[in-house]
Amino acid sequence: MRIVFMGTPDFSVPVLEALVDAGHEIAAVYCQPPRPAGRGKKDRPTPVHARAEELGLEVRHPVSLKGAEEQADFAALGADVAVVVAYGLILPQAVLDAPTRGCLNIHASLLPHWRGAAPIHRAIMAGDAETGICIMRMEAGLDTGPVLLRQATPIGAAETTGALHDRLSAMGAALIVEALGTLDTLVPEPQPDEGVSYAAKIDKAEARIDWSEDAARIDRQIRGLSPFPGAWCEMDGQRIKLLASRLGEGAGALGEVLAAGPGGLTVACGQGAVRLLRLQRAGRGAQDAGEFLRGMAVPVGTVL
Repeated sequence: MRIVFMGTPDFSVPVLEALVDAGHEIAAVYCQPPRPAGRGKKDRPTPVHARAEELGLEVRHPVSLKGAEEQADFAALGADVAVVVAYGLILPQAVLDAPTRGCLNIHASLLPHWRGAAPIHRAIMAGDAETGICIMRMEAGLDTGPVLLRQATPIGAAETTGALHDRLSAMGAALIVEALGTLDTLVPEPQPDEGVSYAAKIDKAEARIDWSEDAARIDRQIRGLSPFPGAWCEMDGQRIKLLASRLGEGAGALGEVLAAGPGGLTVACGQGAVRLLRLQRAGRGAQDAGEFLRGMAVPVGTVL
């Protein structure tokens, strides 16, 4: 098929690669514009932009698709279908209507659960047992279109958003290739009105740990916000990101370090304890607990 690909972050890159490998013609790649990044604050192309250029594909990065000129340029591509995955712009109706076979979105949840911006984070933070990928025919509403294909996967007890992100990206790449190959036979399934939930964008204010919460909730918060923005607490006046955890054992004062060693830092919570497995000091790389403790002593009895 002749495809317009629309995506921006790392999550979208394997999908673009899979479409190219499957032999589809990529008429153009749309992504977010380059943004200032790094110490020099120079404009840096998005992951999709960089990979598309490596593949020799035309890249477009309009600030908006609301203008008549941008919409005409999109329609002039004569696409059979647009494949959209974590693009970052709302598609006006004129864009949705332009490809002859519509616009297909790859969404990282089991719709209608977790519509919206942060479905992977929210699934882990809520303690969901499973999530998945849906291939959805797009319409004007937020992730409300009928589902063409879906595939579920369990969420591991120690899985972080980063790890689940990579698994779901690979699943989405395989599932969209399957959907395009069987598009004539797929029957769109309208989403039910029951079970709708929304995955609001992550607010950095959600990242600070409150040790009065129960251990299971804190564990989900740490894993759900890893690697970005990263749950955090203070140790000896320093902000420390917490990037991996498991439930621990023991009891003590809120935030009290009950054990500290290569196996992790066990910290008392409102109910139960959590074991911190991977941490990061400001300006440093992420470290496993044992390595972290060699550079920063955290005695048993310390209160975080």
